[in-house]
Amino acid sequence: MGIVAGLDSSPDFTRIVVCDADTGAVLRQGYAPHPVDSPDGAARPSDVDPQAWLLSLGEAAGGGLLEGVQAIGVSAQQNAVVPLDAQGNTVRPAMVGGDKRAQVAAADLIDALGGREAWAQAVGCVPQAAQPVTKLRWLAKTEPENSVRAAVLLQAHDWLVWQLLGRPVRRTTDRGGASGTGYWSAATGNYRSDLVELALGHQAMLPEVIGPAEAAGTTPEGLLISAGTGETMAAAFGLGIGLGDAVVSLGASGSVMAVHPEALVDSSGMITSLADATGMHLPVVTTLNAVRTLRGAAELLGVADLEALSDLAMKSTPGSHGLVLLPYLEGERTPHLPHTAGMLAGLRRESMKPEHLARAAFEGMLCGLADALDVLRGRGVEVRRIFLLGAAAELAAVQAAAPMLFGAQVVVPQPADYAAIGAARQAAWALGVSQGTLDPRTPPVWQGAAAQVLEPGEELAVGQAVRQQFVSVREQTHPGAFRA
Repeated sequence: MGIVAGLDSSPDFTRIVVCDADTGAVLRQGYAPHPVDSPDGAARPSDVDPQAWLLSLGEAAGGGLLEGVQAIGVSAQQNAVVPLDAQGNTVRPAMVGGDKRAQVAAADLIDALGGREAWAQAVGCVPQAAQPVTKLRWLAKTEPENSVRAAVLLQAHDWLVWQLLGRPVRRTTDRGGASGTGYWSAATGNYRSDLVELALGHQAMLPEVIGPAEAAGTTPEGLLISAGTGETMAAAFGLGIGLGDAVVSLGASGSVMAVHPEALVDSSGMITSLADATGMHLPVVTTLNAVRTLRGAAELLGVADLEALSDLAMKSTPGSHGLVLLPYLEGERTPHLPHTAGMLAGLRRESMKPEHLARAAFEGMLCGLADALDVLRGRGVEVRRIFLLGAAAELAAVQAAAPMLFGAQVVVPQPADYAAIGAARQAAWALGVSQGTLDPRTPPVWQGAAAQVLEPGEELAVGQAVRQQFVSVREQTHPGAFRA
C-alpha cells in the first residue's frame, strides 16, 4: 500500500515514525521536544498552549520526513482538555496531566452524581483529578468566565487531527480517546451530555466518535488522516496485543490493562473501563505505588540507583526471608486505601539484612500489581501473556520475580515508540479500508515487537507461596480491602 506515518504527541515531545504500510517496518523517524513555557524549564505546567504541540510537530516532521506518506495517524497524551469558543479559538490554554488543582472537583463530582458506584455505572470510571470531566468542574468553579465561553470540548489528539485537516466544521474523535473523558461510556458507545452539564454548568459541542478504521478526513493535498487515539490505546495497538494479553506498565505508579471483548462495570471503581483502538475494550486497573517503591527502598538502603538495588535483591531468595513490604507509600487505589501507609512485616534478626529488604521491595511492588491483575481475572478477563513495560522491566530482579508472581508468561519488549507505531498502524488500516484492500473489522497484521520472553516454569509454586505470604499480611493489616 505504500508508506504511512504515526505521530505521538506526548506531554514533553513529538515523535514521528514512517512505516511500510504492509509490514510495519520503521523506515524513518523524527523527534522534537515541545517548546518550554517556563523560563527555567523546571516543571511542566498544568496549562499548555496547544500551539506548542503544532510547533513541535512541524519541527519533528522537518527535512522531508513525510515525503511520499499517504496517511497519518495521531496519538497524543490523554486527559488534556482543549476548550474552544464558538469560533474555534482556544478559550484558555489546554489543561493537561494529573492536575492536583482538580482533586476537590473530583470529590464534588462523585458526590453530585451519588457516589463512586453511580459513576462506574454511568461511564465505567470514577472521576480522578486528571480526567477531562473533573477539569471541566474545576474550570466552572475557578474560571467561570472561561467556562461560559467553552462551546466545544476537544482532547489533544482531536485538536491535532482537526488542525491537520485545516480546522473543518466536522470535529471527530475515536472510542479510545472518548472513553477516558468521564462523559462517554464504553459500554453503551454514547456520550453522557448530562455529565458535561453537571461538570461545566452548560452543554458543549463534543466531537463525533468515529470507528477504528474510519478516516477523520483528507487534507487538501490528499493526505488521509485516520481517527487518532490516546497514547495508551495507541501503544497497545503498536504492541499488537489481543485477547489473552495484558500489559503491566511500571512507572512511578503502575497500571495493568488487558484486552477484553466487553466493557466491565465495576461498582468498586477499581476498574476503569476504556475502549481500545480496534473495537474491543481495555479495562485498566491502576496502583499508586510501583517504581516509587523501589526508589524509596534504594534511598533507605543508601544504594546509588535501581540497578544497584536490583543487584542487591538478587543476593536474597524468593520470599525475602519472610520480609513482606506492603508498598502503599502514597496510599493506594487498588485496593481503595487512600489514607493508608506502607508497612514492613516479618522482621526477625536473620531477615534484617539489606538484600532481604531490597528483595521485599521488588516482591511488594510486583505483588501489588499481581493484585491488580487478579481484579481483572476475577471479572473473567483471560490473561495468558503479560507484556511488561517501563525502564524497570529491564532490571534483573524484576525479570526474576515477575513470571512466578504473575503466574504467566512475561514478555519484555525492546524499547520502541509503540504509541507512534500504533498510530501508524491505524493510518495503514484506514488507508487500506479507503482503497478497498483491508476489512474495517480486521486491522493490518504487522510484525510483532522484538521481545524477551520469560516463563514461570518450575518456580510457579514458589511464586504462589510468596504471593500467599503477601496476601496474608495484606488481609491481616487491611481485612476485606478487596471486597467491593
